[in-house]
Amino acid sequence: MPATRRRTVSERNRPLWLLTPGAVLIGLIIVVPLVIGVYIAMLQLDQYTIRKWISAPFVGLNNFVEAFTGTDLLHALWNSVSFAVISTVITVPIGVYAALATQNRFRGRGLVRSVFLIPYVLPSFVVGTFWHTMLQPDGIVNKILGEVGIPAVHWLYGPASYWVLIAVEVWAAWPFIYLMALAGLQSVDAEVHEAAALDGAPWWTKLRYVIFPYLKAPVALACLIATLHHLNNFSLAFLLFGVPAPTDVQILPTLVYSMSFTSLRFGMGAAMALLSLALIALPLFIYLRAVRLDTGNDSGGKR
Repeated sequence: MPATRRRTVSERNRPLWLLTPGAVLIGLIIVVPLVIGVYIAMLQLDQYTIRKWISAPFVGLNNFVEAFTGTDLLHALWNSVSFAVISTVITVPIGVYAALATQNRFRGRGLVRSVFLIPYVLPSFVVGTFWHTMLQPDGIVNKILGEVGIPAVHWLYGPASYWVLIAVEVWAAWPFIYLMALAGLQSVDAEVHEAAALDGAPWWTKLRYVIFPYLKAPVALACLIATLHHLNNFSLAFLLFGVPAPTDVQILPTLVYSMSFTSLRFGMGAAMALLSLALIALPLFIYLRAVRLDTGNDSGGKR
């Protein structure tokens, strides 16, 4: 039996060398800006000191303290979290139901699936402008309501604006849940459906014990991605309500933009952006801790 040649150090480290270009790119576009952002968040950087920002007064954690005590950060934080959670809770059943409704073959299924994807493939600029125009005081929505005897509603400011933001986000985001759920349904083996039919399982039992287990992983991942998207969705709120946004729809992305480019307090804006990053990282951390990731290395482990 021929002797097995031992791999050299360079051969064992070859996968690491192959990852080097990606690591360098990540360092340039993520790590370096993040370090600069942390540094700016500790400076009193505004329109008066931006010209020589490196020599701007160092204030340490004062920007973070003032962000919590002297701004609308906590209100914007509550708006962002509640907006993200409510939008996800509404879009998940809509997307799953649409996937179940279009799973089996029927005449015109391809057309229906294409129509379902229209809100998702439209650019955010088109969606925001479209709904902003329709929800104006003299827009088509109030005209339709007036035809049936309902008085006009101020959709873009006041208490109704918060629910308008959620409704438009749900309209634009539910097809993503639909796609993920449909992908999970495609992985259900035909034999499983046949076995459930032979056993005479009713539709609810089949749905709960046969179909839902296949949807658990893709829908959970879709919920995570959708929640992160809702938390970080600046363009929709910006196009619907402008900046500075009304208090009822002031979310973290618009607050950071307003603080940085309207009030020109760049240090405070950087501090708020870092706090937003921590908020976005929290659900990702919880998800990664909740699932078991397969590393593909079973050597020395128990099966």
